[in-house]
Amino acid sequence: MTITILGTGYVGLTTATLLAHCGHTVYAVEPNKERLDVIKTGRSFFYEEGLDDLVKHVVDSGALIPTDSYEESVPSSDIVFSSVGTPDKPDGSSNLDYVFGAAEEAAKLLKDGTIYVQKSTVPVGTGTKVRAIFDGLGKQIAYVSNPEFLREGTALADTLWFDRIVVGSDNKNAAEKVLSLYRELAAQRDTIAALTALTKPAKIPDGEYIATSQNSAELIKVTANAFLALKITFANSIAILADKTGANVKEVMDAVGADKRIGRAFLNAGRGYGGGCFPKDVSGLIASAEEFGAENLIMQAAAEVNAGMAAYVVEKIQAGLDGELEGKKVAVLGLAFKAGTSDSRKSPAIKIANLLVDAGAIVSAYDPKAIEEAKETLSPEVTTHEMVIDAITGVDAVCLATDWPEIVSYDAAELARAMKGNLFVDAMNAYDAERAKAAKLNYIGIGRS
Repeated sequence: MTITILGTGYVGLTTATLLAHCGHTVYAVEPNKERLDVIKTGRSFFYEEGLDDLVKHVVDSGALIPTDSYEESVPSSDIVFSSVGTPDKPDGSSNLDYVFGAAEEAAKLLKDGTIYVQKSTVPVGTGTKVRAIFDGLGKQIAYVSNPEFLREGTALADTLWFDRIVVGSDNKNAAEKVLSLYRELAAQRDTIAALTALTKPAKIPDGEYIATSQNSAELIKVTANAFLALKITFANSIAILADKTGANVKEVMDAVGADKRIGRAFLNAGRGYGGGCFPKDVSGLIASAEEFGAENLIMQAAAEVNAGMAAYVVEKIQAGLDGELEGKKVAVLGLAFKAGTSDSRKSPAIKIANLLVDAGAIVSAYDPKAIEEAKETLSPEVTTHEMVIDAITGVDAVCLATDWPEIVSYDAAELARAMKGNLFVDAMNAYDAERAKAAKLNYIGIGRS
């Protein structure tokens, strides 16, 4: 088949690349010239393990065609995926301008019988509005909601070894055609993975193919992300209580997570969630609930708690420096919103660094992949470094803000030698506390007093 992917972000470029490896001719439509030029060279413009190898292979073979032209791609396509951005507005609701703009532009060019697939995360009810754009065309255009569940940093692995594929449509034939693409991908995933350094999971998930109504599919994605954000926030709420009572939140959550009804995943206390999905999906779900007259108080509370976690970390740093941040040198290790990605959107690590600057601290920072992307929101007063040792030399305190392996495994004795002070605040609860204490560092975690 010929397929068009509108938008080449984490979802779009990953999807386009993998479908091209399955033998389809895939157009990747990207209006941003700088990003498009990078993709044309056979590389991704963002960091995702293994993706560059796969992009180069299909660009060189001609199976993946990067373009900025709807006219070149859409008219010949059997399936068009919309993977454009849906940033949140200041009020927390989703900005759907790109979603509707892509649909309106594509509508002029779609051939009869095209399947239009919405892969962008959108509020429930969006599909009905998009379908209205196609209704007056005099063509049979099938609409399918196909939300993604990949995680940045493991996007390829999550797509190749998926745990579920969800499609929502009132057109069963169209839904089945979309599902068939993923069945093809599952059949070829070992061959594709062999072209990269990806390691096959020890336990291959029994990937489910789930067909639902359109509205259910839209609600499934945001609900899943909101629930995971809720688990993180719950752990952080208990961490604050643990700090006040002398309990250890890791011990608490290990035991709570041993309950199979609950599970251990995402019950990790720390500096809160960030990125391009969780904050947006939580605020979007709150906005959707308000729109339909179903106020969602529990998610409002989750958003409020999460918003305060970076400041909570800074308070711990300040307390560890005898209540004074003015003129103190603090190294923030990690700027990406999570390890394994260059994405720094709404990163709590950046918020911590900026709050430290606001409090008068002299801040240095290190991140192996996200420094350039971080500069968009990072205070210009933060000095960034390409090596950990340069960021930590002569500082009064270190804050581990993103759990990159090279930071988590960094030698504690080396940290202690390079630093002027000895305060080590672990905002991710990822560092070995005993190792830090053995090096005579004053280790402070979140909920691990």
